Amino acid sequence: MEDSYRTKGLRKRLVEELMEMGINNETVLNAVGDVPRHFFLDTAFLKFAYTNKAFPIGAGQTISHPYTVAVQSTLLEVERGDKVLEVGTGSGYQTAILCAMGIKVYSVERQRSLFLKTKKLLSKLKYDAYLTYGDGYKGISGYGPYKGIIVTCGAPEVPKSLLNQLEINGKMVIPIDKEEGVQEMTRITKIADNQYKEERFGKFRFVPMLPNRAMG
Repeated sequence: MEDSYRTKGLRKRLVEELMEMGINNETVLNAVGDVPRHFFLDTAFLKFAYTNKAFPIGAGQTISHPYTVAVQSTLLEVERGDKVLEVGTGSGYQTAILCAMGIKVYSVERQRSLFLKTKKLLSKLKYDAYLTYGDGYKGISGYGPYKGIIVTCGAPEVPKSLLNQLEINGKMVIPIDKEEGVQEMTRITKIADNQYKEERFGKFRFVPMLPNRAMG
């Protein structure tokens, strides 16, 4: 895999586009500028890697728009060294962005084929994240509580098991189903045990969160 002057230049243009769209968190922008998105795409989409579009990655999943990744990463309001749970590893691009921000990432993926592929890729690229194959509704309780939780798929509701893994004053960023195929980006801040503040940040489109069931 090669990260050429051309792809670095395309990332710089992508960062400029995100700034024009209202992203102003320098840590997030620097991470987008550092992480080679084309490494996380199938070869058929390489020439479109730095456009603000989502693409299929197999197993019925997609890699999110760079804008969506930047929005979720910004809304987490985390700092270097903070611990974040990611629900839905997918291609690993969002994972890599968080790692580039200096975050300690714990990520769970439901699709075994994606888990195996992405674990190998992130290791090769030296992004140090803890990845596991499991049920996203259950999170990874053994490493909690977390300063932030990011859900990268459309959820019909907020899983209580994930709220329980959020530390006090921590934030969960989760797209909640609003209508068919459309979610509302929601940030939930844990004020105290069983006390939460909700904020909403507009409509987005995600693949659905898989039903809460026993692993196959």
